[in-house]
Amino acid sequence: MPFRGIRRRLRATIGLLVAATLCLAFAHRPLTAAPMPQPLDVEGAKGRETGLPVPRFVSVRSREARLRIGPSLDYGTQWVYTVPGLPMEILAEYGNWRQVRDCDGVSGWMHRALLSSKRTAVVGPWHASTVSLRETPKSDARVVAKLEARVRLSVHGCDGTWCNVEVTGHDINGFIRQSALWGVYPNENIR
Repeated sequence: MPFRGIRRRLRATIGLLVAATLCLAFAHRPLTAAPMPQPLDVEGAKGRETGLPVPRFVSVRSREARLRIGPSLDYGTQWVYTVPGLPMEILAEYGNWRQVRDCDGVSGWMHRALLSSKRTAVVGPWHASTVSLRETPKSDARVVAKLEARVRLSVHGCDGTWCNVEVTGHDINGFIRQSALWGVYPNENIR
């Protein structure tokens, strides 16, 4: 009887070690937050499951999305996201699992069913002051709103310099500099 208990604890410890090793093996970027997204490499890598570009941005679909330390339900939950529409960057694909990173640099694995291809963004967390949402895509256009860091936005399109966005949960539309957002790459065109 005591041997069985030791075996269970040993199996749990080995499981955690395997999970940590897999996280390190699958990590393509450091777990620290990069202040701004890197430019999208047009001829970059393709996901091994979907053939879509990696990295790429998606958003959280579910009201309860668990970020796991490895690509399986057998791995522990690292974080639970409870707000749909948060942007996530896909770093890798493994079966039905996607290695993702949030705007704070937290990285882990989510099942693909918890993610949506709908493009969203947040005002970059690196901004210490407000960012202007403008009526038209011009630096001297009328300011519609001043947005704090981390405000969630639906992205309707980007031309490489400006993005047409809507403040999530409000009827406020306008244009914001693409470089002020986390959830789109610099110079990325979105239609």
